[in-house]
Parts: sequence; structure tokens; C-alpha cells
Amino acid sequence: MERFRIAGEARLDGAVEVAGAKNSVLKLMAAALLAEGTTTLRQVPGILDVTFMAQLLDTLGCSVKVDPDGRLATISVPAEVKHQCDYDLVRKLRASISVLGPLLARCGQAEVALPGGDNIGSRGLNMHVAGLEAMGAKVHIEHGFVIAEAPQGLHGAEVWLDFPSVGATETIMMASVLAKGTTIIENAAREPEIQDIAAMLVEMGALIDGAGSPRIEITGVDGLLNPVDHTVVPDRIVSGSWAFAAAITKGDVTVSNGHAEHLELPLDKLHKAGAEITVLNPGFRVRMHDRPKPVDVVTLPYPGFATDLQAFVIAMNALSDGAAMVTENLFEGRFTFAQELTRLGAQIQTDGHHAVVRGVPRLSGAPVVASDIRAGAALVLAGLAAEGETLVSAAHHVHRGYTDFAGNLRRLGADVVVEPDDAELYWN
Repeated sequence: MERFRIAGEARLDGAVEVAGAKNSVLKLMAAALLAEGTTTLRQVPGILDVTFMAQLLDTLGCSVKVDPDGRLATISVPAEVKHQCDYDLVRKLRASISVLGPLLARCGQAEVALPGGDNIGSRGLNMHVAGLEAMGAKVHIEHGFVIAEAPQGLHGAEVWLDFPSVGATETIMMASVLAKGTTIIENAAREPEIQDIAAMLVEMGALIDGAGSPRIEITGVDGLLNPVDHTVVPDRIVSGSWAFAAAITKGDVTVSNGHAEHLELPLDKLHKAGAEITVLNPGFRVRMHDRPKPVDVVTLPYPGFATDLQAFVIAMNALSDGAAMVTENLFEGRFTFAQELTRLGAQIQTDGHHAVVRGVPRLSGAPVVASDIRAGAALVLAGLAAEGETLVSAAHHVHRGYTDFAGNLRRLGADVVVEPDDAELYWN
């Protein structure tokens, strides 16, 4: 186990380059299963979850090579693919469920253990299952595994999602590209990562229309798709993290390769908090000269304020000159982070889906524990703005979502190191 050791009262200044999106690359790796041959992905982030997904695909018979320095991944897929996923890998990675749709489409069957990942609350698979069943699959859960079968193949269907679930949209979209007939997903997720996955599938030979809108139409094709060379869309959550890092530390950070159009609402909130935003081509710059103003935020599916940026706006509000309310509508476990932030002296009261944050002039360093990827990163940033030293345990969470987080912070002027941790208590 590792932890971050952070020296407080730091101001970030400089430029940071953002790699491909975690929430896209893992699904693109799974989508490679739909084509025999070698698919190449570029701008791949050097994160732990990519390593886990590569190991998972290896157990299915693929040969995966990841070059972190070159930000490159090659996935060689054989003519015959295994359909059973290893439990020990799946439990580490929520995105492992992404192989369910491709395996079912490719093999006519799939067995995937119920996935693990972040400790942020329940994320059921009901909509995944309902969509696959509408397409003719038989799905049940047995001994901790999702078992799906479609021996006669899948067929087109009209699928209505109760909620614009990213995971369900991805699963149904990837399963339907080889189905017989046309599948329509209504109330589909609209995230840039959905558009990126659809773009690669189209490059592979799939017929998809409407990605990025609430209605996606997929017409199945005969045979397998073709391997491609694809560049992953930049990570908007990492880009947003660095934007809030500038505000939290009263810094000046240029986010190279970030897409400002994917962060319109978060950047608007930062502007209202007092930050100066400059859109570049490509990327953007965030400068904060004074103590932030408080901003109210409600998390919603894209294009709303991303739940993955909620911890960062709470950390910024904790240092603001006033009070703000943050409402979490997606994952009930996200406010675990707020409890840890109070150890640094933040004044936060939570009640169900709401957190009232009253800003304080300064935070004070203390030992804290990360409960998920974004909570860990936000605690590190809060530590930078605190007096004294902060220790953030369970650093592996941050490694799952950020490429060389500590190294990038040092290049921006911070004093942050990753070191062995002998603490006895960790979140999963």
C-alpha cells in the first residue's frame, strides 16, 4: 500500500498535458473483442485500470501490449475468444462489465463476475440486463457471475433506459453492432466518451447514428468488425481536476490537450467562483487570484455537472468566502469524501443527497484516506492548500485514474511524494 505525502501552502503554476479518457479507453479495449486482428489505441493513459483491463483481455485469449511511455496499447484478438472472465481481475475493475456486450455478440455467451471498483455507492446492472434481454439474450446471476446466453444470436430491439446510464448505453451499443436488424436506444447517455466509442465502432465497420444524442440507432452488420488504429478522446474529468486544482491553490494552470467544450458547465462554475478562464487551441488556462467565491452545484448526467468532479468543487467551496450547497444525484456514496475533508478542518454538513459547505480561511494538514479515485485526488489538492503536512492513504485509488499524479504536481511546483504506507485501515 502507498500514500501521498503533501506539503501544504502550495501554489500550482505551469502546464499539464492530459492523456486519453479513462472512461473511454477501457471500453475501447473491450470493443476490440469485436474484431479479429490487432487494434491499436493511442493517447492511452498510464493508469492502473488500463493494466487491469489488459490482464483481463489476456485471460480471454488476447495478447495485449501497453507502452505507457508511448501512450500506446495494442490488442491482438484471436479467431476464438474465451467467454469466461476471471473473478480476481473483475473485482478490481468496475469497467470489466464492458466486456459483457462484446463477448455476448461475438461468442453468443458471456460469464462476467459482478464487478468491483470504487466505493461510491450502488451501481446496478438492471438496465444492462433489460437491454440485452430485449435483444433476445437470457441473463441471470449465479454464484456472483452475470451469465448471458444468446445461442441463436441477438436481434434488434427498441430499448428505453429509465436513466441515461453510461454503462448500459455502452453495453447495449456494443452488443447490437453484430445483431440482426436495428436497435434503438432511447434516453441514451450523451457523454463524449459514448461518442468516442461510437466513433471507433464506426471506424471498425459498425453502423451507428445519433451518438451524443438521447436516441442512438444501431444497424447490425454480418460477420465481425475490422481492427483499427484509434486515438482516444482526451479525459475531461482529468482536465476538470486540473482546472479545479488551479482554483483550490490560487494557481495558474494550462491544461494542454483538454477540450473546453466538454467542460462548459464546470468551467462556468469556476468563472463564477472568480477564476479567469482562457480557451486555447487546444486546451484551456485557469487562473485564480483570490479566495474562491462559493458556488452551488447539482450533479447530473452529461451535459450536466459531472459527479466525478463533485469532490473537487466541494474542496474549492471548503476554502471559499461564504457557503454553498452541493447536491449529488447519481451516487449516494460520494459524500464519504466530505467526511474525510472535515479532518482537514473543512466545515461540511451532509443530509442525504445534499452537502452544505461553509468556507474557512484555511485548512490544516492531517492524515486522511481516499475512498475512490476522485476523492483521493481531491484530498491531495486540499492538502496542497492546507497548512502543514497532509497524508492521503490508499493512493492506489488515484493511480487507477491519473497518470503520474504526483509527478505532474511536482512539475507544477508542489512538494508531493508517493511513499510506502504502513497504515492498518483502508477503504476497499
